Amino acid sequence: MRLVARRLIISVALVLFISLLTFVLQTLAPGDVARTILGCGGQTASCPEQQYQALRHELGLDQPLMVQYWQWLSQALTGDLGVSPVSGLDVSSAILSRLPVTASLVLLGTAATALVGVSVGVLSAVRGGRLGRVVDVLSLLGFALPNFWLALVFMALFSVTLGLLPATGYVPIDVSPRDWALSLILPVGTLMLAGMAGFAKQTRDSMLESLSQEYVRFLRANGASELSIVFRHALRNAAIPVVTMVGMLFVGLFSGALFIESVFALPGMGRLAVQATLGHDLPIVQGVVVVFTLIVVATNLVVDLVYGWLNPKVRVT
Repeated sequence: MRLVARRLIISVALVLFISLLTFVLQTLAPGDVARTILGCGGQTASCPEQQYQALRHELGLDQPLMVQYWQWLSQALTGDLGVSPVSGLDVSSAILSRLPVTASLVLLGTAATALVGVSVGVLSAVRGGRLGRVVDVLSLLGFALPNFWLALVFMALFSVTLGLLPATGYVPIDVSPRDWALSLILPVGTLMLAGMAGFAKQTRDSMLESLSQEYVRFLRANGASELSIVFRHALRNAAIPVVTMVGMLFVGLFSGALFIESVFALPGMGRLAVQATLGHDLPIVQGVVVVFTLIVVATNLVVDLVYGWLNPKVRVT
């Protein structure tokens, strides 16, 4: 409980700091929301000054920065992220409508990457030989090949050439589970191949270190089965660095979703953030950043709790 309390205090401070930093950086970015709404772009002379100042007053942009931030924060604490003056969208509703798409992509990508990567890593550690060298080579390729290039290659091969899978679009799971799965195979496969090799190598190295420990030789000398040694003892002791990679991968895939959703035309949060940034829709950008920050904070908290379960010594640090 003390571990959870400490992490929650740090998490609240982090969310507040990130939201304030994002708010400040938005004011320093080129462009102006009032000019965007009036269609003036960045040209001062093209906007009627009286109309421009009136709109700034209506939007509260003529108030001090900290006053603007406090007004936004007061609403955000109640779950209301405001209404975008540029697009007229309710920010909370817009994000919630896009969140299932990104969540499906990231959760499936993380699960597939971890499952395949850990399985290959454990197998290569136990068997060794050529399989271990193949894992080393694939890990280098996985780090070297960018996600957007893999996405284009997969789209050209499986959609354009073979016609097996849809190239773009997304079907909600409540509309058609089959079409939902088909629409996510290429995006998830792209994310999985980019991170699977790194998972396999990390798992293999951790498993080799665990299998070389004295307790493993003691268990074998006492007649313990090889399956029990590998999965009950060695894998658990090797799991802490793997858990770290799972948390980092889960967070990293949200960044990768920005590109993947754009390539495959998925209506997720990443694509929403890109469109809002191009349209200078700052309230939506602010809302997306805050939601991403909350997800990162929650992920780190879960990783810390798993650490405490795997290694009790972590609970007192």
